[in-house]
Amino acid sequence: MITSGFTSAPVSKFIVFYVVVSALIASVTDTKYYLHLQVDPHLWPWGQFWRIFTWQACYTNSTEVLFATLTFYHLRTIERLWGTRKFASFLLSTLPYTTLLPPLLLTLLLRPLTFTHANHLPGGPTPLLFALLAQYHAAIPHVYKYRVALSTSNPTSISNPNPHNPNSPPNPLTTPLLLTSKTLTYLPALQLALSQVPGSLLTAAVGWTVGSAFRNDALPGSGWRVPGWVVGEKKAGREGFDGLRRRL
Repeated sequence: MITSGFTSAPVSKFIVFYVVVSALIASVTDTKYYLHLQVDPHLWPWGQFWRIFTWQACYTNSTEVLFATLTFYHLRTIERLWGTRKFASFLLSTLPYTTLLPPLLLTLLLRPLTFTHANHLPGGPTPLLFALLAQYHAAIPHVYKYRVALSTSNPTSISNPNPHNPNSPPNPLTTPLLLTSKTLTYLPALQLALSQVPGSLLTAAVGWTVGSAFRNDALPGSGWRVPGWVVGEKKAGREGFDGLRRRL
């Protein structure tokens, strides 16, 4: 699962290329303004309700494209762990929830609570990314841990900032920061979640919640699988079983 490249991860390869190419096409054709959602004026008074279904189509910011591409590339390990069929089934079964829930929550809950201040959903499949990130967080263990010193003090002063009082609490500014091999996957995703607050944070929260519900079998349709031929799987025939029996 730690193999470089897109070996045994064709769907992940398609997603990474799609994120880049779709953003490039939107930029060249000058259609970025179609790919985000504002309750006012898009839904009211203009009545452009089709944006509820298309706002996840692509990113409109080059920084978001970069961070999303990096994160989706790291998440290819989920496809290798599950197999292409389950991975594709996960994407399709969670797509209705990640597409419809953020606009509904923004319109009916977050916007009234913020006195119409929260009005915008940035374009891009951030909810889908965070639904996958929830699986990565739960299923993929870290390989190693490491510490990053937040100051240039010597090790003795970091471990005991006040040698005259050994019971004194450690200074948070001199305590080393503990990180893992998965940190570099979380950081680009965190940047996406904080890129256009509060809309981006809402989409990230919805995606993580949907992904967690899928993992706990609490999401309707979580047991559905796409037909094997969709992802290139071939049904094992009688000849295959007979050949295996002869070898045994």
